[in-house]
Amino acid sequence: MKKNLMSTAVGLAFMASALTVQANDKLTLQLKWVTQSQFAGYYAALDQGFYKDAGLDLTIKSGGPDIAPAQVLAGGGADVVVDWLPSALATRERGLPLVNIGQIFDRSGMMLTCLKSSEISSPDDFKGKTLGVWFSGNEYPFLSWMSKLGYATDGSTEGVRVFRQGFNVDPLFNGQADCISTMTYNEYGQVLDGGLTPDHLVLFPYEDEGVATLEDGLYVLESSLEDDAKVDALARFLSATIKGWEWAKENPEAAAMIVLDNDDSGAQTEAHQVRMMQEVAKLLSTQEMGIGYLDPAAFERTVDVLLDSDSTPVITERPTGAYTHVVFEKAKTL
Repeated sequence: MKKNLMSTAVGLAFMASALTVQANDKLTLQLKWVTQSQFAGYYAALDQGFYKDAGLDLTIKSGGPDIAPAQVLAGGGADVVVDWLPSALATRERGLPLVNIGQIFDRSGMMLTCLKSSEISSPDDFKGKTLGVWFSGNEYPFLSWMSKLGYATDGSTEGVRVFRQGFNVDPLFNGQADCISTMTYNEYGQVLDGGLTPDHLVLFPYEDEGVATLEDGLYVLESSLEDDAKVDALARFLSATIKGWEWAKENPEAAAMIVLDNDDSGAQTEAHQVRMMQEVAKLLSTQEMGIGYLDPAAFERTVDVLLDSDSTPVITERPTGAYTHVVFEKAKTL
């Protein structure tokens, strides 16, 4: 009799476990770029079981130069995407209703890295210089900055020459550009690895120039927020994601190794990923509300920067409904 009862108990426990697995909500996250420590918090949350504990079966899709997160979202290939606010707002104004449900970075890591030998010591020296710029949505803060400075970007003698930069630092080394776009956590390290020292360089962080815009945030389609079950799943996703980023910040070396474990390309190195994680940690929110909270004042600053662009406007009117705290507030109760 005891044996039968034990067998029944084991069977019920197994069935309960199986039902729990089946009940996990499936979500897909599309990253903005390739697998690297810029996204360590998501991989850490997956590795540490935070998503599973939240009842989620999460798939992380790596990005790349030919992948536009918003297009993936629109096509149904993802439930949530990582994107920069300027790109998201431009996409929203064009008709795809992206909504920010959580802000991971509250500081910009973007900057122009210039050769001191190009005789550039301040933005006043940009005139006539060749500046490397990333496109595919990353050009918006730059164009707004040039507009603020009064520089044309059409190649005229009264402006700057815009070099459409690939996702590498080669133009600085082969003479194609006087300055290139870099991220504090990525390409700047590549410049130093290439043999240049800080003494050879002049840096112009967007934060210092007053043209910083919000970068890595989490976006969904507006329709997702009309479904209570989806909002619940997104709240659990955001809660687990916050835990993942907090863990990665406290364990940068371990987080970098998790990223390497998920890098199918084999192109990343341990030293670079550890350094990236350490720099990314400086961009995570330190405000009272913590990681994941989009500060309305920071949102408005980004909008102001974008609306200040006269020559090539990123957005033409102040957006409404582009972010919500509903998911964050629900996540904080979990």
